[in-house]
Amino acid sequence: MRVLVAEDDPKLGPLIQKGLAAQGYAVDLCANGDMALQMIFSVQYDVVVLDILLPETNGLEICRRMRAANIATPAMLLTARGGIEHRIEGLDSGADDYMEKPFDFRELEARLRALLRRNGPTKSTLLQFGDIVMDTATRDVKRGSRLIQLSSKEFALLEYFLRHPRQALSRTHIIEHVWNFDADIFSNVVDVYVKTLRRKLTEDGEPDVIYTVRGVGYQMKDPAL
Repeated sequence: MRVLVAEDDPKLGPLIQKGLAAQGYAVDLCANGDMALQMIFSVQYDVVVLDILLPETNGLEICRRMRAANIATPAMLLTARGGIEHRIEGLDSGADDYMEKPFDFRELEARLRALLRRNGPTKSTLLQFGDIVMDTATRDVKRGSRLIQLSSKEFALLEYFLRHPRQALSRTHIIEHVWNFDADIFSNVVDVYVKTLRRKLTEDGEPDVIYTVRGVGYQMKDPAL
């Protein structure tokens, strides 16, 4: 899943980016509101994390402009300002959640998972297609009773397929949601990772569920009979 973190604190921003990237998220980081708006209007993010007191355009105004433009991407506000009035102002601006600094990173990640579930195929932490089950909280992946070990990028790729079952996904669309701006992306990066993911999912002779769609990309669908 691709996340935008807009945070001008020179220590906190990179810490959030590093922590989320370690959990398999593709994370873009910026430090001012104008840049955040440009990125939100040019990239289809799965969720955005916005500090309220950003320079140039603040987080509240970013939320208002997102909703005015009918951008429904889930948004979480971060702020050092406590109090019910500030929380009400944040939520009324169009934000979906609100966290007060300082916070525990584990809670931030759990809240992001909850935001992603709102627009996802399931409201639990489990994503399933056939006998493939992923727990986004524990990061366990099983096919039947077999536990599958995946790298963080393989996990992110499989999660994206599981959140969009039976949809034909272009390579460009996959890159936009699984890789960030800073990633060193080579021309066949999606093909390489799909090949590895397929091998791990079928290494005990199970049928393939990720199909190549000629001229488009890939699709997760029921095994061919």
